[in-house]
Amino acid sequence: MSDRIAIFWPGDYRSLPNETALSQLEAATQNLEKALDRLGQKHYRIKGFITRPHEAIEKLSNIDDKMIGMYTHWVYGPHTTEGVVGKGNPLLLVSNFSGKWPGLVGLLNTGACLAAEERAHSRIWSDAQTWDDDEVFLQQLQKWCDSGTISHPDHAIKLPPQPSSKAKSIAQKVASNMASRRPLALMLGDTSMGMTNGYFGARKLHKLGFSEHKIDQAWILDYGKRISDKRIEDAFKFVNDRGVCFHYGEEGAKDFHADATREQLRDYLCVLDMVDEFKADCVGWQYQLGLINQRPPSDFAEGLLNSICRPEGNGAVIIDATEADQGNLLPMEMMKRLLDAKGLHHSVAFHDIRWGLEVEGRFIWVLLNSGSAGAYAYSMNEQTLEGVHSFRQPSQFFPVPGGTFSGRSLPGQITWARAWLDGDEPVMDIGHGEVVDVAPDVLKKMWQGTTPQWPIMSADLGLSRDSLMAHYMSNHIAVAYGDIFDEMAELSRLQGYRVRYLNDDEVTCPR
Repeated sequence: MSDRIAIFWPGDYRSLPNETALSQLEAATQNLEKALDRLGQKHYRIKGFITRPHEAIEKLSNIDDKMIGMYTHWVYGPHTTEGVVGKGNPLLLVSNFSGKWPGLVGLLNTGACLAAEERAHSRIWSDAQTWDDDEVFLQQLQKWCDSGTISHPDHAIKLPPQPSSKAKSIAQKVASNMASRRPLALMLGDTSMGMTNGYFGARKLHKLGFSEHKIDQAWILDYGKRISDKRIEDAFKFVNDRGVCFHYGEEGAKDFHADATREQLRDYLCVLDMVDEFKADCVGWQYQLGLINQRPPSDFAEGLLNSICRPEGNGAVIIDATEADQGNLLPMEMMKRLLDAKGLHHSVAFHDIRWGLEVEGRFIWVLLNSGSAGAYAYSMNEQTLEGVHSFRQPSQFFPVPGGTFSGRSLPGQITWARAWLDGDEPVMDIGHGEVVDVAPDVLKKMWQGTTPQWPIMSADLGLSRDSLMAHYMSNHIAVAYGDIFDEMAELSRLQGYRVRYLNDDEVTCPR
């Protein structure tokens, strides 16, 4: 191995997000290069973005030097993974800790993809304006340059406490019900947008007590032709009567109007029909990527599925995981059943871990996802859609106009979880915390500093910035209001997971 370091740029599949984030990526790369120069390290760049798996193979697989990937916006996992699997040269994932473009989200996703492949790598991040002035960053970078690896403190990784007998009984009852009628996940396509760490496969699902039925999401085009105008109009009247606020025709959304919502409701009704036909328990939705030039975004439909108050509803949510992410789908369905068993509201929110900042001595994570977060969080009233706002999804990602299912999550106690694969071993990460009520100026900073069209949850997850960035194995998280921590730990153990309780001792969260 030479003493040089190759720097590469994984990217989005779509050119516009890459172009939009270019100035930030260039600035971050220059920051890294100055830090390497200060440490006396030789380095060079791999030319251009990696936007396809074959580009990762062609640009990275023949490099034996140390490698550093730059993560300052959303990138697809395969745009790193496919070029580095099967190799052992030191690999470092570097992110600026910023909410403007979700680089830390790309790092967490890619790190989880690499963990599933058992490909050794290290992580490092900084929120400093100039990284060569960040002494902690420099010390960690120096360690990686010298040894090829960085070890972060692991005090936040714990075994869950022994559950009470009552919690065990509830978990055992839910496990028994799952065994008697195995939950069936209707998968609208495979996992997408680089979420290779979110696909477990039928054989692994069977061992964890689930089944899947995969259909191509192109079926939406065919099923949509069968949805009557009356059903669509009834659904449109329903969402308006129940309080959704539609932001039609606003600045940046001149092409967003009522007919776009009607088409999103057409897709929602299609999926309802598919769920009924296949008697599915939950849904993994590929997030419209393959139909991006033909159909509106699936956000509004996915938010409705995760709400009790919805057109043609039956008094229950249908757990939906956007991007067809089974790493969230499995814990969401498990949490739904535990919430039911404890008599709690059973909607479970799907979020990105998008950013975070310290607020009055607590580290508050900005959870922000464009897809499947239900209405309950915005009003705490399961019989209404009040608090739901629908903004046009940003056109740089979605050329066909359609609305989000957005809102501000209200304060409350939460339990969170995430399933992932450590090589071939299934792991369930769990924790507890609370959604906090931040001041209006802080909320504005959080929302405007990320993607203001998307739903937001400001949450103390019981984890500091550095503990989560070092050890969390996904860009996604499943969040439920209420305390089902002990029950979720026990149910996960019964279903075959290794369970990790993630919590910083110095961070106080209510139980």
